[in-house]
Amino acid sequence: MSNAAGEQGKSSPMKALSGLGDTVKTVLWAVVIALLIRTFAFESFNIPSSSMVPTLLVGDYLFVSKFSYGYSRYSLPYGLGGFSGRIFERPVERGDVAVFRLPRDPRTDYIKRIVGLPGDRIQVINAVLHVNGQPVRRERIEEWVEAEDGRIARATQYIETQPNGRRYRVIQGTETGALDNTQEFLVPPAHYFAMGDNRSNSLDSRVPGAVGFIPAENLVGRAEIIFFSTDGSAALWEFWRWPAAIRYSRLFNRID
Repeated sequence: MSNAAGEQGKSSPMKALSGLGDTVKTVLWAVVIALLIRTFAFESFNIPSSSMVPTLLVGDYLFVSKFSYGYSRYSLPYGLGGFSGRIFERPVERGDVAVFRLPRDPRTDYIKRIVGLPGDRIQVINAVLHVNGQPVRRERIEEWVEAEDGRIARATQYIETQPNGRRYRVIQGTETGALDNTQEFLVPPAHYFAMGDNRSNSLDSRVPGAVGFIPAENLVGRAEIIFFSTDGSAALWEFWRWPAAIRYSRLFNRID
């Protein structure tokens, strides 16, 4: 009887160690799988500024497909990849909403809409985007209205149609701003030209010293879907206010 009890006592620590080992293995596998998904499939991003209004709002959370354009060193966390260029490269389409690393500071992620491909001539004239000398067709629709810091913000809203037929909404707060009449930009090989959909409030490729042309290598992925959105009216600890802060109409919307 005492022997049986002794054997039981000896096996308990072994069982505990075995259970701990299984738990550690499970956690490690979960980390590896999450890292693989983040590196090769999808990564989540949130929107901190209004430069992509009306397509993306501050407080939107979205999934970006990492495989859409192939992979570069920036596909890996913190840009740790030890290679240059892209592998399994796929074409970028005019009108894609893309996440990229800022050329002057590759630690910073930006999100804008690709409006110019390698070899394109891009210019803004009287607030109208021109591609290769031709104005991009735009159709005025209802005014954009948004409550902002206790006041109502209004902007002219258009549907813009790229030469490839891609359609999306843009807003224009003014048509006489510094970026509403630009020089003509010739997009270099293996580079892209991107602009925010909030044309009057976007730091983008129209500002060479700040963003400029985007190297193909800096592309992280294409924005695909909004999986969560909050208007910011509830702090993280105010869980009782979360339901009222969620923008339910934006959940699981595909990004045009």
